[in-house]
Amino acid sequence: MKKLLAAASMAMLIATPAFAQQPGVPDVSRIAAATYKVDGHHTQVVWSLNHMGFSILYGMFGEMTGSLTLDPANPSAAKVDIDIPMSGSVTTSPGFTKHLASKDMLDVEKFPTAKFVSTSVVVDGQTAKITGDLTLKGVTKPVVLDAKLTGAGANPMSKAATVGFEATAKIKRSEFGLGYALPVVGDDVDLKITAAFEK
Repeated sequence: MKKLLAAASMAMLIATPAFAQQPGVPDVSRIAAATYKVDGHHTQVVWSLNHMGFSILYGMFGEMTGSLTLDPANPSAAKVDIDIPMSGSVTTSPGFTKHLASKDMLDVEKFPTAKFVSTSVVVDGQTAKITGDLTLKGVTKPVVLDAKLTGAGANPMSKAATVGFEATAKIKRSEFGLGYALPVVGDDVDLKITAAFEK
């Protein structure tokens, strides 16, 4: 048993340096100029809003597609174009998820996709303010994302150059034709975005 434990400990010591080296680190110099594709498996939009003053409701959208054009030498020229399938909505309640997709709310059958297209990017080191047009339920309004670089580098699985960001934003759902149950249910929707892009 002692020999087995010693062998396991030695294997862990040998492997530790490899696992300790994170492939993605928040270092702008590691970003390669390119047009990147959204990694739909690792990109999510989490939303939350106040429900009747009793609780905060959370939900998530996934399965995004789109692109990011980025050049570290000219960061203000960056462009983001993302499609968000409304059918990718997830909540912890199947009944609420179904209601969210109904005509009362997102009307997914008529408006299957939301879209965000950037119009300007102002970069300050590892952070950026990304202004763009969000189209949701057929309504287009400007939205500002406060973004932060999460990491850049080569994906150890796919070997592809990858960049990742986190961002936050706030919208009023009533401005997008989503006024169901106002004012009992809150109007302000907080968005938290985690996005990965592969070259």
